[in-house]
Amino acid sequence: MPRHLEARHDRFALKSPFRISRGVKTEADVVTVTIAQGALKGRGEGVPYARYGESVESALAMIGSVRGAVEDGADRATLLTLLPPGAARNALDCALWDLEARLAGSSVAAMIGAPPPGRLPTALTVVIDTPDAMARAASAIADAPLIKVKVDANDPAAQILAVRAAAPAAALIVDPNESWDQALTERLQNVLLQCRVALLEQPVPAGEDAWLEGFSSAVPICADEAIHVADDLDVVARRYQAVNVKLDKTGGLTEALRLADAAQGRGMQLMTGCMICSSLSIAPALHVARLSGFADLDGPLWLREDRVGGVAEAHGMLVPPATGFWGEE
Repeated sequence: MPRHLEARHDRFALKSPFRISRGVKTEADVVTVTIAQGALKGRGEGVPYARYGESVESALAMIGSVRGAVEDGADRATLLTLLPPGAARNALDCALWDLEARLAGSSVAAMIGAPPPGRLPTALTVVIDTPDAMARAASAIADAPLIKVKVDANDPAAQILAVRAAAPAAALIVDPNESWDQALTERLQNVLLQCRVALLEQPVPAGEDAWLEGFSSAVPICADEAIHVADDLDVVARRYQAVNVKLDKTGGLTEALRLADAAQGRGMQLMTGCMICSSLSIAPALHVARLSGFADLDGPLWLREDRVGGVAEAHGMLVPPATGFWGEE
């Protein structure tokens, strides 16, 4: 039966600005893919990221370049050979998973031999601001089990200390988004230890991290921008103790599961992350999150209005989407 592929640009306004070391977002721009076969449709979402040279326009063009192959029946394995990792392939791969489950009258969970997604703790993010403002933001979510602290190179010690004082019980992930250098990373080790930071995420730029290979950090360091697919692990595993698996980097759930399995096989810790996105990005990521020690899936919680039937959050616990939202009938 022939397929029909549609791809469009969707924009979601944020409740408040999302500020990290490389800029501020007030809107989430995503690419939504729908693949219809007969009366059934599969959906997927990708978030093009300028850090990786992507835009909405380039992602839509890449999807358009494989439209014929997808409509002629290309499967997920073939898709891996047609497009590189990134937001475009992610949207298509996840739409194909969704469609495949619906055509089979099954679920993605059953297809991968896993239980259905359940409630899980997710990091709630405190974005860059003054230490006082970050303390107030942390105080409002202090009962959450996990908080991510966005910092830059300006005053990270004061920011981390302020968040820890305001949320004494939460586990902390500190994320400089590549804004530190070797000297600053070394200088802040005592602060990280004092504040009981559970994970330091990508402190220095990917490509300038070779020195990490011989570095003994006070807390585990997690690769984010430095890791995209399983083939990156030969280098990454020598420099980091954990990896952040994001479907927009791996190019879909297919490669994300492969990366997670390969990283665990090397004894590395896993975090499942996301961009600022809708719940359509989070639903497939939940199948990686169940394997992970850390989940950072609060992207849709920043939206003024999410897709109908999406995830919910209560006290730092993420509630999966409604039945039938993605990956099941």
